[in-house]
Amino acid sequence: MAGANAANQIFTCVAANGRTLTSDRLIPECMDREQRVTRDGLLVRVVPPSLTADERTEKEARDRRLAAEKEAKAEAARRDRSLMQRYPNTEAHQKARESALADVRTSMQLSELRQRELAAERKPLLDEAEFYKGKAMPAKLRQQLDANEAATGAQRDVQNNQKAELDRVNKLFDTELGRLKRLWAGAEPGSVGLATAEAASAATASAPAKAAKPVAARTTGK
Repeated sequence: MAGANAANQIFTCVAANGRTLTSDRLIPECMDREQRVTRDGLLVRVVPPSLTADERTEKEARDRRLAAEKEAKAEAARRDRSLMQRYPNTEAHQKARESALADVRTSMQLSELRQRELAAERKPLLDEAEFYKGKAMPAKLRQQLDANEAATGAQRDVQNNQKAELDRVNKLFDTELGRLKRLWAGAEPGSVGLATAEAASAATASAPAKAAKPVAARTTGK
């Protein structure tokens, strides 16, 4: 039966010179264009043009790109649904922001306290150093001053990193909030646009990198 059906098929195409060609098999003159297959006057299928090697490479690249875009959109939709489930309203999102910032702020307060301690430790050392103005300073006193200066500089670096972390977390939540506002307003999940690697992850925003701890080094006693 299948052989009989195949025998009844008619291939039709319009050749490059404009002539309409028909055959009971694929028409060689029309391999670069589509060929319509009919049976008993009814269209059965359309055979697409055969592709050159370059065209196949281009098509495969296009197919891969479209598949990647489709997957990215599906992932964005999943992420948006998860985001809306985690943060159903502005209050929930703000609460998460404050929680994420709490550890950073605590570390910043400890760093400020340590900086004041180092300044207090340095004052008597400087007072003692005044006694040796114009004279050779004892090696032990010099070491204490150097250690205090190094600890103070390291503490400033820690504080700068903590401030940068505070800004980073706030920016993540700002970006996330902008996305959420559009979703809460009715935007379709996945339609807001692909988020950046950082803004895409609510978990990353909710659990920022651990804030640097204050430098614990102290100057030695006299």
